[in-house]
Amino acid sequence: MNAEIERQPEEEIKPPVASVGVIGWIRANLFSSWFNSILTLITLYVLWKTVPPFFRWAVIDSNWFSTAEVCRGSEGACWSIIPANIRFILFGFFPYESQWRPLVAMILLVALLFYSRDRKHWKKSLAYAWVIGLVVMGLLMKGGILGLASVETTQWGGLPLTLMLSVFGLTAAYPLGVILALGRQSKMPAVKTLCIIYIEMIRGVPLITLLFMSSVVFPLFLPEGMTVNVILRAQAAIIMFTAAYIAEVVRGGLQGMSKGQYEAAESMGLNYYQTMRLVILPQALKIVIPPTVSQLISALKDTSLVVIIALYDLLKTTQSVLSDPAWMAFSSEAYIFVALIYFLCCYFMSSYSRRLEKELDTGL
Repeated sequence: MNAEIERQPEEEIKPPVASVGVIGWIRANLFSSWFNSILTLITLYVLWKTVPPFFRWAVIDSNWFSTAEVCRGSEGACWSIIPANIRFILFGFFPYESQWRPLVAMILLVALLFYSRDRKHWKKSLAYAWVIGLVVMGLLMKGGILGLASVETTQWGGLPLTLMLSVFGLTAAYPLGVILALGRQSKMPAVKTLCIIYIEMIRGVPLITLLFMSSVVFPLFLPEGMTVNVILRAQAAIIMFTAAYIAEVVRGGLQGMSKGQYEAAESMGLNYYQTMRLVILPQALKIVIPPTVSQLISALKDTSLVVIIALYDLLKTTQSVLSDPAWMAFSSEAYIFVALIYFLCCYFMSSYSRRLEKELDTGL
């Protein structure tokens, strides 16, 4: 008779609604304890008091293509300062009729950076493309040939100058930092001592000091009548400063290598150069990607310090616009625009570093 009893399927036991989904996440992350609950409520209150007014100021009541007089009578943000002065902010004192040249140079630079993101493109052809691209960018900026009017470097400014100082500075500083790190680990006392002195001296002073020395002190040691372009001097200071910090980051990666790696390379008959190039550096540089990118991002932001030696980078051109009485009252909008440009550049570097870490991750 029991066999004739039709068995009903047992109902699936579901977890409580309060522990799964959105409600579960909120309860576990925002209201898991009385202390977290208080912090959550305080944060929500602060956001309620700040976000809606900011949104109203920045979007609803804002002015985008009006005059300065109209902006003064408005309670919203005056984004009109950007389109009204965009060409000077981006290109500085570069001749107005030739501003297409730095624009093309920037587009070419961004295209090369974007193309170089894919490791499949890391071939000799990419190196040749960079060399050709840099030559073309230099010709576009300087001119003097192919019917292009010559433009003195004193007229370079804005975003092209910022990108040039940062991209060229970081590109040159990284290999120099690796060489300094290897020199500090060297068994030759003279090389090791020189590298230690250089690294500690550079790291012991702020970048502002190096920029002032390159702008004011360095010309005093040159022969009479000889001058070095101020942009080149600032570029050299940025390279020297960044390389010293990169060297310490790379040294940490070298110290993280086990002695067995060196012994394995030696047992295979590899010399010092081959050991470093094929065994040690690929592993050391991989494990220090996060701190290396942090240093490079800091160096990118530090290029704005060239404003103190009267170079018209992106920040300096923005400050020059704000010296105009018509736009003087709208500094918040101008600096937010500049901050967004720096944020996009830094975010690009950060996201690429995370992608590179995943690609190089071996699971070990």
